[in-house]
Amino acid sequence: MPTRPRRARAADYAAVATDGKRLYWLESDGTRSNKGLLRSVALDNQGAPPELLQADVREFALSGDGKKVFFRKAAASGPGDFYLVDAGPKAPAELAKFQVRLADWQFSVNPRDDWRQMLVDAWRLHREHFYDRKLHGADWAAVRRKYEPLVERVTDRLQLADLMGQRAGELQALPSQVGGGDTRKGDDAVTPASLGARLVPVEGGVRIDRIYRTDPELVSDRSPLARPEVGAKEGDVIVSVDGRAVKDVPDISVLLRDKAGKQVLLGLKGEGGAARAVIVTPAPGSQDMAFRRSDREWTRRQRVEEASNGRYGYIELRAMGGQDLATFAREFYPVADRDGLVIDVRGNDGGSIDSIVIEKLMRRAWAYWQDRDGARFWNMQNAFRGRIVVLIDERTYSDGETFAEGMKRLGLATLVGRRTSGAGVWLSDRNRLADGGISRSADLGQYGTEGAWLIEGRGVAPDIDVDNPPHATAKGEDAQLERAIAVLRESLSVEPVRLPDPAPYPAPARK
Repeated sequence: MPTRPRRARAADYAAVATDGKRLYWLESDGTRSNKGLLRSVALDNQGAPPELLQADVREFALSGDGKKVFFRKAAASGPGDFYLVDAGPKAPAELAKFQVRLADWQFSVNPRDDWRQMLVDAWRLHREHFYDRKLHGADWAAVRRKYEPLVERVTDRLQLADLMGQRAGELQALPSQVGGGDTRKGDDAVTPASLGARLVPVEGGVRIDRIYRTDPELVSDRSPLARPEVGAKEGDVIVSVDGRAVKDVPDISVLLRDKAGKQVLLGLKGEGGAARAVIVTPAPGSQDMAFRRSDREWTRRQRVEEASNGRYGYIELRAMGGQDLATFAREFYPVADRDGLVIDVRGNDGGSIDSIVIEKLMRRAWAYWQDRDGARFWNMQNAFRGRIVVLIDERTYSDGETFAEGMKRLGLATLVGRRTSGAGVWLSDRNRLADGGISRSADLGQYGTEGAWLIEGRGVAPDIDVDNPPHATAKGEDAQLERAIAVLRESLSVEPVRLPDPAPYPAPARK
């Protein structure tokens, strides 16, 4: 008589497959180590316990005929080791004999043949995935004939990407993008470094004009010169880097070449002329923009707090990804009880979290609680009861635009700024090419309840059009933010946010 199957223990299960005789799966304990257990169980209804085929597995697959199992073991770095074994409950005792040694493989590669094939593959990806089957009216076969001969003039992978980009432009859809791939890097390539500050050339070196700031709670986001152990101050002059005089080079960046992540010795002179040496660890130059944005965000948040005496909150979303959702959660809940809120999506790079953020902002208070001391709060908890202004500009892109359009259509906010980019057709990263590059095909067109296509080619128009003049912006002014504050102030003066008063306490009849 068949025995009752044993209950599987709690774990994360993934990548289930079967060869008809056994069921294979990958399980983990839910940690981020990417080390899974490859297990299998016989499909004979006899209640046998699962067998451990191999530990520390990152992924596995069965061959088409079900006779072989491929798995890749986890490694501290790199792709890890590959193995191909017979399907069954156990891996061979001498597993090393079954390792697939990719280092021993050699292929003859003609780059131009590869480029020609990738050009065709990218053309097919657009043909098969573009949201409009008619490809916006483009004769796609003619487009292929037009661009394919040009591959003979391509000399490196970046030129191929440029050619793909020009061809994708024939679709006249803003979100179609190309990038990545097997690009060449020079032997002399080094990582630029940043000190996280605005530096101004002066006699004898460079003056620290501004050290970029960030939220004091985000300690790990501090710029190199903002770290307390460095002790640098605005107004200090950097006169040397690792003993070399700054005045002897055209720019201090020359002395910071290849210094990212490494300690360097800066020679500083204060306002009184006293010299001192400090140790600082420069960040990669790619982080410099993040330091600047953090500085602007912190400055704008302070401006909103000061202008409203703490009545308005400010949240900036740089993009619409997982990290930005964490930013929203961190910044929203402390200001959920404010009268006004500015959500800044200027320069937003897009993503896919608009629905989650909008859902939080759609919560409505329907009941209130009061304790014996008169303190009141509401249901639904953290429902925002105040007025919202969303800041947009010409660099608000993709999901940043969808968020703005949703806030406008649902009547949740007033939009202030400039018309957005106009990238309204969504896409994914699935359109990968043979060398890891990508030719993204815009595959999800968006339309409104009235049936009209949204955003693509037009952008999202603000309710109040305000431009930031370049010269004023360079001086630190922000006309769009100031108008947002004014809109909140005017709206709340007409219709303040008030807590409703409760009725008198009940007085039950008593005998």
